[in-house]
Amino acid sequence: MSGDAVIAKALSKQYGPKWALRSCSLAVPEGRLCALVGPNGAGKSTLLQLAAGLIKPTAGRIEVLGSVPRQDAAWLGQIGYLAQDIPLYRRLSAGELLGMGRHLNPKWDDAVARGRLTDLGLPLDRPVGLLSGGERAQVALALALGKHPRLLLLDEPVASLDPLARREFLASLAAANSESDLTVVLSSHLVADVERICDYLIVLSASQVQLCSDVEGLLAAHRVLSGPRRQTATVTGKYEIVTEQHTERQSTFLVRADRPVDEPWWDVSEVGLEELVLAYMRRGRNGVPGDLHVDDAAGGRAEAVAI
Repeated sequence: MSGDAVIAKALSKQYGPKWALRSCSLAVPEGRLCALVGPNGAGKSTLLQLAAGLIKPTAGRIEVLGSVPRQDAAWLGQIGYLAQDIPLYRRLSAGELLGMGRHLNPKWDDAVARGRLTDLGLPLDRPVGLLSGGERAQVALALALGKHPRLLLLDEPVASLDPLARREFLASLAAANSESDLTVVLSSHLVADVERICDYLIVLSASQVQLCSDVEGLLAAHRVLSGPRRQTATVTGKYEIVTEQHTERQSTFLVRADRPVDEPWWDVSEVGLEELVLAYMRRGRNGVPGDLHVDDAAGGRAEAVAI
């Protein structure tokens, strides 16, 4: 893996007077399992539809697997896309859908698709409309993986599933990612669901990218500082402040620190992924533009990206 599966530069999409995405820049390295996280209406579905070539940008540019998304068989053969409502022909059985996939996809791997459903104990002869929501999601995932895509785009596939079905779906997804060079972009507004399996993170808020980087690096670069309010100047002058809270005597900051925090009057603690994501969502909602540090896929180099 030496390149980026998805690159966007100043990407924007407008519907009438509303901006679904605005001036978004990001990069997703190949082979990663990327969480695309944000509140409802943040632009997650729009970004995935742009990456899948289903819609065209109003401004800016997006490249997927080295080229501009387009509606031709050769390019689409490299992409798996699963919409939020899990569209399947409900009168057809899983076995019949697998047969359809075999006829429509030249690189179809029936052993992979059929094997996943068999391992899960899903009936292949029952109409999918009679299956549970979790079972239908697993059928859709098997169909997407059966075409051997290089990039899999998933739009909130677990939003309507119960906790057990969500866990089983995400476990299947993580296994597929670990078994091949597949790149996955998984959209969700449930941080707890994706933090167990994703190693890369994009945070969207108010139609803009707030974060885009490696999860481990992001957690290592942020700290929570708590201490006396009279010492706030020692923080504001040294670190990038993501969020801050104050009482009459106490101050708490979530900061991005490129070096160790060693001021003796501050209590320093690590930040969890959910806390980090919520902080950047809040910052975006308050109208603060993202200040990205996008990892270079080849060498792990970080560079600032203005949006």
